[in-house]
Amino acid sequence: MEVRIYYEDTDCGGVVYYANYLKYFERARTHFLEEHGQSVSNLIQDGTEFRVTKAELAYRSAAVHGETLDIETTVAANRRTSLIFSHVIRERTSQRLVVEGSATLVAVNAQGKIKRIPPPILNALNLPTDFPMPAT
Repeated sequence: MEVRIYYEDTDCGGVVYYANYLKYFERARTHFLEEHGQSVSNLIQDGTEFRVTKAELAYRSAAVHGETLDIETTVAANRRTSLIFSHVIRERTSQRLVVEGSATLVAVNAQGKIKRIPPPILNALNLPTDFPMPAT
């Protein structure tokens, strides 16, 4: 996904305000899901919402006004009730690494109770739908 940096994205030092990368991650996840046929509004209508439970970022270089960033998003891991999305942001022209990070999202129902990720979602994301049973 592509993000163009506007003046409003920057801080008083002229670089992208650090918290904006979390917004870019959110946009990239939404884009990723939509590319896999999973619109967020349809997921909610069907009774599945995702909530961020953890986010990690490592800032590698500063992005500035006027640059265009490319965000690569993948599913780094999946569990019965959560997905871990990995994000890598690079400046488009130079391919300079700007930010690396991840976000863990848990699936919940309309009442906010944790639930298993429905198999159709996992299938659409090309993720396994069966999980080994824990040893007893």
